[in-house]
Amino acid sequence: MLINGFSGNIFNRKEWIELYAEESREFIAVLEQGETDKLWEISDAGTGIRIKKDSTWYYNYLTSLDYNKIEESVSNVAADIVNKTYSHGISTSTYSYIIKKPLLSLTVKEKIELLKEADSVVKERGSEILFRRIILREKEKKINILNSDGLVTEDIQTQLVFLVQVVVGDPKKGMETGYEPYGGTKGYEIFDHYSPEQIAKTAIDIGERALKSKWVEAGTMPAIISAKAGGTIIHEAVGHGLEGDLVYNGLSVFKDKIGEKVASPLVTIVDDATIPGVRGSFRYDDEGTPSQKTVLIEDGILKNYMTDLEYSKKLLQSTTGNGRRESYRFMPIVRMSNTFMEKGKSTPKEIISSVDKGIFVTKMGGGEVNTITGDFVFEVMEGYEINNGKVGEQVRGAILTGNGPAVIKQIDMVGNDIGFAIGTCGKDGQGVPVTDGMPTTRIREIVVGGRVKS
Repeated sequence: MLINGFSGNIFNRKEWIELYAEESREFIAVLEQGETDKLWEISDAGTGIRIKKDSTWYYNYLTSLDYNKIEESVSNVAADIVNKTYSHGISTSTYSYIIKKPLLSLTVKEKIELLKEADSVVKERGSEILFRRIILREKEKKINILNSDGLVTEDIQTQLVFLVQVVVGDPKKGMETGYEPYGGTKGYEIFDHYSPEQIAKTAIDIGERALKSKWVEAGTMPAIISAKAGGTIIHEAVGHGLEGDLVYNGLSVFKDKIGEKVASPLVTIVDDATIPGVRGSFRYDDEGTPSQKTVLIEDGILKNYMTDLEYSKKLLQSTTGNGRRESYRFMPIVRMSNTFMEKGKSTPKEIISSVDKGIFVTKMGGGEVNTITGDFVFEVMEGYEINNGKVGEQVRGAILTGNGPAVIKQIDMVGNDIGFAIGTCGKDGQGVPVTDGMPTTRIREIVVGGRVKS
């Protein structure tokens, strides 16, 4: 138990009370232009205190794990609050994963050496690399969650991320960025499958290929999203619109559409926090609900929204275990975990050969979406022409624009492969680790921004 001196007397009050105790250690190393630019080791501990009054939630936090201070804070926050409680029960999770090479198994010197291994690969490429940055970030959180319904959970969450970013340049062709992140809920065994040198090489290749490519021609055309590109479109254009808080508050285009056809019958989208080792996975969400797989859209039909304790009640559905918070300093809100479209039956080769002229996207960049309308804009970091059913020259400067609900209705071929991409999802000032994914997928028609053919 993280909370020092805990006796449980705090739960004898009339109010529904939740304590979220967290103790974390984070290590960050940044190697920029071959020099150790930043090196941090941060320890933090505290308790989030949440109290419910009718439909209103009150929140406070302390940078302390001392029970006497917590009890005093609860008394201050809870003064004159009378609450209608609900039953939640004791939480147990069947999900587990094993850390084979724990974060503390390497010394700081050995961790910096990993950065240098990647940097040596970048440095060898010569003067065309204008800028290089390599980041290693590891975090371990010990968590206890207790509430007045009798819920008790205890968990340790591990995250490791390694990324390489380069800017390549040519006096005649300009500059392009290569970027490759890698990570998950694992220890240093993560590099047994994808080494720092390989990560660096991938980032460089992305930038160099983009620099040598031609500018894309704008137009409306078929698009094939490769499994290698990850599911950015699924996460941004669909996933956020299925978060229960946005739905309930009228900020989602998917509001009041449970049971309706919202996508192609080839489309099944799930949120699944139980995939071992993946960045968005966990044993419990940050309210103590066991992680689970939730089918959001099945064969084109909207089945569920993602919810936490608060919005499951408001939407009259079971909680899906999507109550997440960045740390004890924040109240949990509805967030995605690992959100992806499930496999189909077509081979990637069949999908590519079906397009006479279009674009083949192999890596997505940044983007944004309006969840109220579903309109989105996404940058294509790496894409290629498709001509007569074959992948042609690489293009740059491509931007995909469209409407999420409209685009998922335009999906007419889904591959039998699948790929994932990691990220940190921002919402309401909080960032949480996520993964998104999809198979190789054909969108019948989409607007591709770029240069207009003269």
